[in-house]
Amino acid sequence: MRGLLGVALVAAALAPAVGFYLPGVAPTDYTKGTVLNAKVEALTSVRTQLPYEYYILPFCNKGVNMESQEALNLGEVLRGSRIYDTPYTFKLGYDETCKVLCRRSYDKADVQAFVLMIEEEYRSHFLLDNLPTAMSVFHETDDGETTKAYETGYPLGFVNIPVDEEGEEVAKEKLTDTPKIFLFNHLRFTILYHEDPNRHGIRIVGFEVEPFSVKHKYMNQVDWKQCLNKMAGQGGNCNLLTCSKDKEVNLSAEPMLLNPDKKDPTEVIWTYDVHYKPSPIRWSTRWDAYLQSADDAQVHWFSILNSFMIVLFLSGLVAMIMVRTLRRDFQRYEQQDFLEEGQEETGWKLVHGDVFRPPVMAGWLSVLTGTGVQLAVSSFILMVFACFGFLSPANRGALMQAALFLFVFMGMFGGYTSARLFRMFKGNRWKSNGLWTAMLYPGTVFCIFFVLNLLIWGQKSSGAVPFGTLFALLCMWLGISTPLVLAGAYFGFRKQPIEHPVRTNQIPRQVPQTPWFVDAPLNIIVGGVLPFGAVFVEVFYVLSSIWLHQFYYLFGFLFLVLLILLLTCAEITIVMVYFQLCCEDYHWWWRSFLTSGCCSIYLFIYSIYYAFSKLHMARSVAFAVYMGYMLIISSSFFLITGSIGFLCTLLFVRKIYAAIKID
Repeated sequence: MRGLLGVALVAAALAPAVGFYLPGVAPTDYTKGTVLNAKVEALTSVRTQLPYEYYILPFCNKGVNMESQEALNLGEVLRGSRIYDTPYTFKLGYDETCKVLCRRSYDKADVQAFVLMIEEEYRSHFLLDNLPTAMSVFHETDDGETTKAYETGYPLGFVNIPVDEEGEEVAKEKLTDTPKIFLFNHLRFTILYHEDPNRHGIRIVGFEVEPFSVKHKYMNQVDWKQCLNKMAGQGGNCNLLTCSKDKEVNLSAEPMLLNPDKKDPTEVIWTYDVHYKPSPIRWSTRWDAYLQSADDAQVHWFSILNSFMIVLFLSGLVAMIMVRTLRRDFQRYEQQDFLEEGQEETGWKLVHGDVFRPPVMAGWLSVLTGTGVQLAVSSFILMVFACFGFLSPANRGALMQAALFLFVFMGMFGGYTSARLFRMFKGNRWKSNGLWTAMLYPGTVFCIFFVLNLLIWGQKSSGAVPFGTLFALLCMWLGISTPLVLAGAYFGFRKQPIEHPVRTNQIPRQVPQTPWFVDAPLNIIVGGVLPFGAVFVEVFYVLSSIWLHQFYYLFGFLFLVLLILLLTCAEITIVMVYFQLCCEDYHWWWRSFLTSGCCSIYLFIYSIYYAFSKLHMARSVAFAVYMGYMLIISSSFFLITGSIGFLCTLLFVRKIYAAIKID
């Protein structure tokens, strides 16, 4: 029965979280001729990591209530999402060409605002039927087949930078002329729909966009107020020379050039096309094109195989220690009665009277371990929910919101673990210990987050969390998490203290000089290499999903990699502590925590390399925000891996000393 359950869990973990939706994101059936209104999210850029509201730029907004926003959940607010209505309207099932949105005349400041956003590679993100707009990207596989994937959003424009003979862009410092900047003012939308004969409605399964830069021209005087959402040339009005209701925009048309130094107003005419295509894609699988790319699965399987080989090596090493070395140790220690008088014990048995001596700053060790357990339990539950599809990308912000609520409500586990360890270390001020467990990590994270929020607010970005939301986070922390941590500490301290298998001597034993390969700094640094090596491939994909605004849905792979990570942390820490005890060094408490937690340092160093190699940030504030958030992520990683390594090592040490006879 247990074997069948294990197979079911592994199969669920391997399955990507697609095609499963919670109530509230059920399909909507439309009829032909239904008028659809597109919504728009915040403008985003991988070069600044600072989202901005769509209407911070002077786009067309006639008929839009600028005071009205779509209700957002906590996760959407924290990620800087702001959703507004737009004047883009679509009549379902009817193709429309060259619809005039508006004509705007921009002064020098407006043009410079557009130019800055284009240079910083900002993208716009429309929404239709809860689907984000996307540009089609085609990949060619090794077999010569072409696969289609999506790149969410579309750029506001492009910078025309010359290329050299090798096809590489010329560096800015080598340019003789200022690069030309063009604005995408014409959008061609393609709406994919699926019509099921068993149902009498139409379901939208795709929302594609293709941007164009066109300098529209017209001959006669046009009443632009009467042209809103009307096709050019319809009824003899709004005549454009560049396109009409019977003529699409030509790729060879003169592009819309923006000159930031021009003093005269710049006229921009905004237009769009709408085309409809039937699609065999069903509504339940319409997110697949957004989520999947050409080679992700193969690379992820390579990551799993790489991690598995590391764990297999470590498992063999630990098994060798337990089966051969420990058995030989036990046999030698059982022959103590036959030793000649005056012959001393050697190895890890010699420190049996000091191995469970409470370490320095034992209270802090219990606090950090309790917080790590709280993070580990909440992360485990989060991964289980994600693997079973409860955190679908259709429900924006659900992952971050679930992570916050799970951490808050798992406070009892953190308080209980901290109090149990604190009492084992002969501590008696459990209330103080519980308060430190409830305050230290959340307080540090909140302070870093508050400072970063001030920096984002100074940039007038929509990513700045409102003070009302900050107050709500404070209430969750102080009103829910802290009482739960204290309740867990109360129940943990009331239980009988953990009894050690051997007594501790009153006088501490002097630690002899250890070989260089058992020194604490070297062991800690080396101990973090293998755990990070087991997950670094997956780290790349996770960082890309966070900072390159990509969807991440392979939670099954991530769940398996995290399990491998925790197993690796436990095994490498046990090996290092065993070698340390064999050298008669009994100060293993903190070293066991730091050895497995050291992989977070490699994570932080890798994140710095990732920032310089992939992001190319354009603002110093963006880099500060990136480093601040990566510091929070690395600290959380440190607490989780450190606490797992410490608890597994504690169990190992208790087992081996319980198996020997002490006079």
